[in-house]
Amino acid sequence: MDVSGVPASAGLRFPADLDAWRRWQRGRHAVRRVRDAVRRPAAPSSFALHVRGADPAVLFALDAVTPTALASVLEPLAHLEDAPVAVIAPADVSARLPGAWRVERVDPGEAPAALRGVRAVVSAGHFLPVGAAAFAWARAQGWRSLVVQHGLLTPFMAPLPEGAHLLAFSARDAEYWRSGRVDVTSEVVGSQLLWAAPGAAPEGRSSTDGPPVFLGQLHGAELPRRISAATATAFCRAHGALYRPHPAEVDRLSRWQHARWRRQGIRFAESGPLSASQGPVVSIFSTGVLEAAAAGRDAWVTCVRPPDWVREFWDRYELSVWGGSATAAPARPAVEPARAIAGAVLAIAEGGRR
Repeated sequence: MDVSGVPASAGLRFPADLDAWRRWQRGRHAVRRVRDAVRRPAAPSSFALHVRGADPAVLFALDAVTPTALASVLEPLAHLEDAPVAVIAPADVSARLPGAWRVERVDPGEAPAALRGVRAVVSAGHFLPVGAAAFAWARAQGWRSLVVQHGLLTPFMAPLPEGAHLLAFSARDAEYWRSGRVDVTSEVVGSQLLWAAPGAAPEGRSSTDGPPVFLGQLHGAELPRRISAATATAFCRAHGALYRPHPAEVDRLSRWQHARWRRQGIRFAESGPLSASQGPVVSIFSTGVLEAAAAGRDAWVTCVRPPDWVREFWDRYELSVWGGSATAAPARPAVEPARAIAGAVLAIAEGGRR
């Protein structure tokens, strides 16, 4: 128990066993579990390899083009100037990358010849296909694996790759994700997403204008829907809040829940970036709460019957519960995180010891 009265947490539920984490995740989605039993999804047959310059020393592995993934994995490219680098992704993302790139499809089974000079791979982890392939290549070729934290951490986060070097938001997050492992090293660089948040807020707009915006999390495996849906229902009804679905809320059960809420008179927020909306921001454990606070908006958390890990999460990120003072803006690091990540990557890729 810590000084706040919140039960202390040792860290991840699965600190080192990726297979156990995958079994847990599949078990949290009944429909997906039945589907996989009938027709297990095929592994990707190829990826898009993007190369800039000759003999890149660094490979960036991008599994998704979400704001968090782009901020953590690709934003550092802007600080590498014209250094030769490579990017591996499920599809051609050259339009999002600075400079001129050569793109080819490659087999995920073995490292392409174009990567013979690579000494470090940067990813958000090895729990999705591209990151998994990049980590396998790194292990086979002796490359250093760097993992950039891309979001807030719950006990159900996937474990870090073996021997990885973690670039974390904070010292507390580094300790939490490592969960006592001695094979993983870490350093603190901060969050690029939160660093950029103040500049994304519209000028002259009060964070109290308009009804609260509730950030949906029906898609998450961390909480049962009976809690995530009940919390959204209760809050939106009690405070006239607008429900903002998470982009991943596209499954049949989520669409059914959305239709039910609309029949009950719950209004939905317009689509678009969160920074373009107005009103206070509320959620259970969304990164958007800290993003809103960093942008100067009022932001809170709330939950119906919150599990102990949710309370610990609120405490670790200093998130304020609805009814009290708004969440304070997170501390801003002295160096832009993307620049710090770029520096750490180059130091390791060039053979420096950290």
